[in-house]
Amino acid sequence: MTRAFILVCDSLGIGGAPDAERFGDAGADTLGHIARWAVSERGQALRAPHLDSLGLGAAAALATGARPAGFARADGFTGAYGSAIEESRGKDTPSGHWEMAGVPVRFDWGYFPRAIPCFPKALTDALIAGGHLPGLLGNKHASGTEIIAELGEEHVASNKPIIYTSADSVFQIAAHEESFGLERLYEICRIAFDLVAPYKIGRVIARPFIGGAGSYKRTFHRRDLAVPPPAPTLLDRHRKAGGAVVAIGKIADIFAHQGVSREIKADGNMALFDAMLAEAESAPDGALVLTNFVDFDQNFGHRRDVAGYARAIEEFDARLPQFVARLEPGDLAVITADHGCDPTYPGSDHTREQVPVLLFGPGIAGRSLGRRSGFADIGQTIAQHLGLAPLAAGTSLL
Repeated sequence: MTRAFILVCDSLGIGGAPDAERFGDAGADTLGHIARWAVSERGQALRAPHLDSLGLGAAAALATGARPAGFARADGFTGAYGSAIEESRGKDTPSGHWEMAGVPVRFDWGYFPRAIPCFPKALTDALIAGGHLPGLLGNKHASGTEIIAELGEEHVASNKPIIYTSADSVFQIAAHEESFGLERLYEICRIAFDLVAPYKIGRVIARPFIGGAGSYKRTFHRRDLAVPPPAPTLLDRHRKAGGAVVAIGKIADIFAHQGVSREIKADGNMALFDAMLAEAESAPDGALVLTNFVDFDQNFGHRRDVAGYARAIEEFDARLPQFVARLEPGDLAVITADHGCDPTYPGSDHTREQVPVLLFGPGIAGRSLGRRSGFADIGQTIAQHLGLAPLAAGTSLL
């Protein structure tokens, strides 16, 4: 077998990037602060022995100069480990994923100001008219769960969608799946996607939720409408060469469904892990399988839930041996992240951090990969492994 697996632990940063201060993120360290919290507040170190064995703690030490609390492995690593500094100009999901697939974002996204209202009146007026809406709620920077709790009842009563943004280049629309309708929400998002194009916004996200007052819950019917990458990615190259590209979770949305041969959706990290395991069992020779584990970011990073993030890392770690056991000779896997989202940091936005690069699989020797100057080294490594022509950016780690 010559297959490749990319496991993206969404937002699992390992320490501030050199330019973190420019983003207002000086001192952010997602993994380090969670590990410190586990020891000092929970009274028990983070239980992640398999990630530590692959070199996660050592990778964090490359980024920050010190191993996170509880990560003691100093030798005998089962994977090659390194840290990577993002070259792209943002700290959002598309930038991180596109860069790791060989296409750094060298242009500036558009963003909405931290004002109330935050969206231009011409934009909201056009959305109301185009969507035949009675009006809109929100219109500010907000945490998704918090704004749904705040405005959910009014939304259900008025049928006005909730619109909000964040520090990312994003326009988000939340609506109740039952009272507003899922397909109706998707329709409004498609209208919004065309309207935000002049503002250079990267994504419009549909944020459906269910439940009643005081118990609203977002569902996995989320849909991201994203602008396409500015150049062919690793996915495009491999698909064009005839290889299978399997996108699990929100991967296909992030890449605007380009270069993907099959999409798999699942609700939550463990269901996503199940889907990935199934692909490790059945994916053909030459397959490229990418999985985004969204709970780290969506459920715990943005919500500043340190305890929940710690549990999610431990749950992911506990299942890693199942995945490793399914790797065939010739397979290559990498665990990485797309940005940080430090749950101990003020606010609810992503944090500009370095990310881990953990290469493993049969025949991969434990060694340091050092501090990498771009996420694109991941894509270049996978391209070489799969026998593709070199990508435009990045240096292979093989």
